[in-house]
Amino acid sequence: MVKLNKIYTRTGDDGTTGLVDGSRLPKHAARMEAIGAVDEANSALGLAVIALAGEAKADSERLQNDLFDLGADLATPGIDFAPSEMVLRIVPEQSTWLEQRMDTLNQALDPLTSFILPGGSEAAARVHIARAAVRRAERAMVALAEAEPVNPAALAFVNRLSDYLFVLARAVNADGPGDVLWRPGANR
Repeated sequence: MVKLNKIYTRTGDDGTTGLVDGSRLPKHAARMEAIGAVDEANSALGLAVIALAGEAKADSERLQNDLFDLGADLATPGIDFAPSEMVLRIVPEQSTWLEQRMDTLNQALDPLTSFILPGGSEAAARVHIARAAVRRAERAMVALAEAEPVNPAALAFVNRLSDYLFVLARAVNADGPGDVLWRPGANR
């Protein structure tokens, strides 16, 4: 259990931050960029949760916890990606769950015949913002993976999560104003 009595520690005043293994990194390091991008994605999803209801809300709240797990995974450097009692890692089952949820949501949606613009309802627009933030986190994680080992299950999860959020936004719009279709060259 986490217990925080004091939020400020002053240990980061030198421009570094601590990782799970006790090592310290500059706050601008690629690993910290990835962790920060995941945190931003989680915050964006939290904003979407406020506008969602029912299963969409419950699923998104679950995914906020998964994003926190992803941050913990990234904050644990190394080459052993097996979870343990002391080490939290993203596992393939988390991506499988996303695929199953997407399949369920897609069954009720019309096939795409056009690219769509982020928008429609307020809830869908918020989900699209979260999707874009997750894509940014994915780019940061891929950049990190070019230099250091990153859990392959974590990379798959973040990729699948952005796909899921795209489908979720469509599902939210299906219950309201519908998707906003891209009209190429419409303003010429």
